[in-house]
Amino acid sequence: MTLTMERGRHDRIGATFDGDGVNFALFSEHATSVELCLYDPDGVRETNRLRLPERTGWVWHGRVSGLCPGQLYGYRVHGPYAPEEGHRFNPNKLLLDPYAKRLTSHPRWSDALFGYNPGAKTQDLTYSTRDSGRFMPKCVVEDPSFFWGNDRPPAIPANESVIYEAHVKGLTQLSGAPNPGKFLGLASDRVIGHLVDLGITAIELLPVQAFLNDRFLIEKKLTNYWGYQTLGFFAPEPRYLAQGQINEFQHMVARLHAAGIEVILDVVYNHSCEGSELGPTLSFRGIDNRSYYRLAPNPRHCINDTGCGNTLNLDHPMVLRMVMDSLRYWVEVMHVDGFRFDLASTLARDDAGFQPNAAFFSAIRQDPVLSRVKLIAEPWDTGPGGYQLGAFPHPFMEWNDKFRDGVRRFWRRDHRPAPELAARLTGSAMQFDHSGRAATSSVNFIAAHDGFTLMDVVSYAAKHNAANGEGNRDGHSDDHSDNMGHEGPSDDPQIIAARALRRRNLMATLLLAQGTPMLLAGDEMGHSQQGNNNAYCQDNPISWIDWDAADSDMLAFTRRLIQFRKNHPILRQKLFLHSRARAADGKSDVLWWHASGRRMTPEDWEDPALAHVCVQLRTASGTPAYADLEYALFLVFNAGAALDVALPSAPDGQVWSRRINTAAPAAPSERLSDGHLPVPAHSVSALVLETLQ
Repeated sequence: MTLTMERGRHDRIGATFDGDGVNFALFSEHATSVELCLYDPDGVRETNRLRLPERTGWVWHGRVSGLCPGQLYGYRVHGPYAPEEGHRFNPNKLLLDPYAKRLTSHPRWSDALFGYNPGAKTQDLTYSTRDSGRFMPKCVVEDPSFFWGNDRPPAIPANESVIYEAHVKGLTQLSGAPNPGKFLGLASDRVIGHLVDLGITAIELLPVQAFLNDRFLIEKKLTNYWGYQTLGFFAPEPRYLAQGQINEFQHMVARLHAAGIEVILDVVYNHSCEGSELGPTLSFRGIDNRSYYRLAPNPRHCINDTGCGNTLNLDHPMVLRMVMDSLRYWVEVMHVDGFRFDLASTLARDDAGFQPNAAFFSAIRQDPVLSRVKLIAEPWDTGPGGYQLGAFPHPFMEWNDKFRDGVRRFWRRDHRPAPELAARLTGSAMQFDHSGRAATSSVNFIAAHDGFTLMDVVSYAAKHNAANGEGNRDGHSDDHSDNMGHEGPSDDPQIIAARALRRRNLMATLLLAQGTPMLLAGDEMGHSQQGNNNAYCQDNPISWIDWDAADSDMLAFTRRLIQFRKNHPILRQKLFLHSRARAADGKSDVLWWHASGRRMTPEDWEDPALAHVCVQLRTASGTPAYADLEYALFLVFNAGAALDVALPSAPDGQVWSRRINTAAPAAPSERLSDGHLPVPAHSVSALVLETLQ
């Protein structure tokens, strides 16, 4: 078939089907020419190689009439191979379009994928003439239009959100639903029904943009399971497509939306899968290494603030545009509701370090599409000054690892953990109460994909990562965990009961705290990773949630906690609680209470034996009258021996009633008419006010 190339348009970057042809446009500031390679439907035989005829600014472009969606393609980019100047062009390497909407598969590892000759004495300074075409996946021209019907974003307010962090395959592989391990499996009645029944408002998916299986993992017969090595920022991960169609992802989103559940994507724009200068040439490196990556003073080397070998150069306007175009694509075309940004500190770095008002943040905050979706930062990276919890601007929310660690230490009875718990229960104001930020800015969690599951927090005192093949050196070395007297699974009824109670206490602390709660998928079912706290390469039953072995008691209790949170606005306020008097009645919005029946004093907080926190919560000072819906709640977190708590006085005609008791999770409501609350050892109690009949 004879094809001809026309001028095309430079403003439509990527491969765009226009009804009777395809426009191709690729950014490269330093290239000397760009060739478009077209392939047969099997992706094996190159059928045409056409030079993009036009360059407008830094964009190379052309249009081919007669091409349709489904056409396979890639690029070869010509330019200088001068590593010591930061240039690594090599037209022997077939390159993926950064804007590709779908990829056929994953690269097949070969030395041909490298721009240099691996093993050579000078390594990356050499020039490889091996052709990588047969080892590379191919890009696919897509028409992403989809009939959305009446689809509407659920638009759940942050203070009503309960986030559920999940892996597409890990959640669905053993669910018994059709299409396990796929987007369509996540769209099944069983999985969605579970989320709805639990009370989840948003599912936060580990990376679903196309990612690489690292060579060192393949050689160890492992795989990149988590997906934090992005290969294509617009393409869904091929392994999650049952029939190879991007509308499977769109169908999943539509189904979740219909159930009132938002979809948040964990996205990795801080680095790419190409690694350091010793990594492969798959896309960005061969298109324009000097533009796409931040380079060291010696531009032969990449800056590595991410711990993954390279750092994307968001200071370059076209790289920033790619990230912004990608984010808008997932919102406007795929209808997702928000993003969690991996190693988000990297996205705000320049040569002087982290910048809260970096170009990336400013671009998002002014964008009419992106400023209205949920934005969640992982507020750290591995570079200097990379830990930036609380430093991100509104409207970003942030993963709060200090909440995780402080709560775990309290229940483990570490030295003087009670004041730390108090700070975390009220939204970590020392980090987040500034610049008009809300208490919901703190995304609270007890467990996440990175680290122990909730079951393993109470079952292991140390990590057990031997299956990763790194001599148990990888992963965190201190998870603030406690094996409760025996390392790993136990048949001892007392240990089993103690672990179940500790899990309920941890889950209750999460769901009774101010902020935005996030649950790790499977924690409500008792999922264990056998003590592996870094299961990034474990695509097997270590990571898959076993639905048939679900802990029904824990599931029921978690469901009850979430419903309790939804029923009580005091637990999910936007304003911080600072023990300030309220204008309406002069009462303090938060009252830290001593079990003997008085306010806590500074000396009480300094007591090293203090093993409990009692608090009365009211609507925050400054809350508008129309939002003042509830008088008070009383919470007790007791990590020590049994207590008898003298309760604060109830208003006339009302009485305190215990609704949550982790020591008796199925117990009915209990009125406390004598003003005293018996609190079992190692337990949480939550009380509401009831009107006397």
